[in-house]
Amino acid sequence: MKHLARKRFGQHFLNDDAVIEAIVDAIDPRPGEALVEIGPGLGAMTDPLVERSGRLTVIELDRDLAARLRRRPELAVIESDVLKVDFSALAEAAGQPLRVVGNLPYNISTPILFHLLDHVAQVRDQHFMLQKEVVERMAAAPGSKDFGRLTVMLQWRYDIESVLDVPPEAFDPPPRVESAVVRMQPLPLTEGVDAGCWASWSASRSRSAARCCATRSGSG
Repeated sequence: MKHLARKRFGQHFLNDDAVIEAIVDAIDPRPGEALVEIGPGLGAMTDPLVERSGRLTVIELDRDLAARLRRRPELAVIESDVLKVDFSALAEAAGQPLRVVGNLPYNISTPILFHLLDHVAQVRDQHFMLQKEVVERMAAAPGSKDFGRLTVMLQWRYDIESVLDVPPEAFDPPPRVESAVVRMQPLPLTEGVDAGCWASWSASRSRSAARCCATRSGSG
């Protein structure tokens, strides 16, 4: 029975083989790595990822899709809202930093990025399909029109690169926006930056928390 995309989950299933191959080549998964896929859906990226890695942990909220995925012994299935997943615990269980990938639901992509920011010390890298406009803001250079709060909040902990543009027709159903794949590689903490304060800003994203971070980072 064909699975119909559910609007409430923001489901748009990738179905272009050339695009899928290009994305997996950019990720370059290897056996023995702790690979985690967010929102595997119908398995378009799951299949080539697990072919190269051998094992894969997948996080899927849709119970019907999660049930399908559980039939595959090479997959460890976490049926959960990704915002409730403890990625640090997954890394600890794996005994190594995580490689996190996924075609993220565009309606909650920013909360997912901030959630992962709380676990960045346990992450090796991240490759995500996102709305192209969001990727442009994430990777923006200082002084450009796309540079803003999202840029600052992510670039202080990640080296961010847009690696591939993806047209709407690569999905079923096609989204109304252009998409892009972004690579995020964690950076070491900057000396003098109050990590706890920035984490508070990540949670609240308030102006008062931002002023607190700026003051503490500039003192001493």
